[in-house]
Amino acid sequence: MSLAPIEIETGPNPTASVILMHGLGADGNDFVPICNELDLGAIGPVRFVFPNAPVMPVSINNGYPMPAWYDIYGADLVKREDEAGLRRSMAAIEGLIAAEKARGVPANRIVVAGFSQGCAMALLTGLRHAERLAGIVALSGYLPLAASTAAERSEANRDVPIFMGHGQRDGVVVIARATASRDALTALGYAVDWHMYPMEHSVCMEEIAELGKWLQRVLV
Repeated sequence: MSLAPIEIETGPNPTASVILMHGLGADGNDFVPICNELDLGAIGPVRFVFPNAPVMPVSINNGYPMPAWYDIYGADLVKREDEAGLRRSMAAIEGLIAAEKARGVPANRIVVAGFSQGCAMALLTGLRHAERLAGIVALSGYLPLAASTAAERSEANRDVPIFMGHGQRDGVVVIARATASRDALTALGYAVDWHMYPMEHSVCMEEIAELGKWLQRVLV
């Protein structure tokens, strides 16, 4: 990762952690405001970790360097994937999970979350993590390396709760890509809490409110 993650704690000695990955071209600051919108007081102190993706040339943007978790070759997103980049970033996110556990937060009190490219990273990493996590949050994204999920997924996270939210008018990750990912996860037996919203490639207050309720359930 290009910079140290941004960290926000809602109180001293956090007992739960949410690691939230930003989307293409953004940085860790992008979702910091969400801390003020989520009512997680019933959970206890929470540490939010907002990592920064490395800067790299992105093929779909004519090779222009920008923060990215992996390269994107085409608008379809899945016909040709940057597997090496995906797995490199997965290793970095595994390091963040390990850091939270080293600070005393058990895996079953850690949520991995992300938006767009960050959503892909949350699903890729969370489904393969060796210890049971509290949950996975997938916002406006899709399931990467879908064909290898069944063979590589962790037995410990076979029943991990998944929150998926997507905009009906999303022109970046089209809704069909998201529903195909949802259906693939459901077919593998995952409990997917699916939500659609009348928005584009973004988040909305209704989504944040429903996410807050979901976090309260999985982090009790």
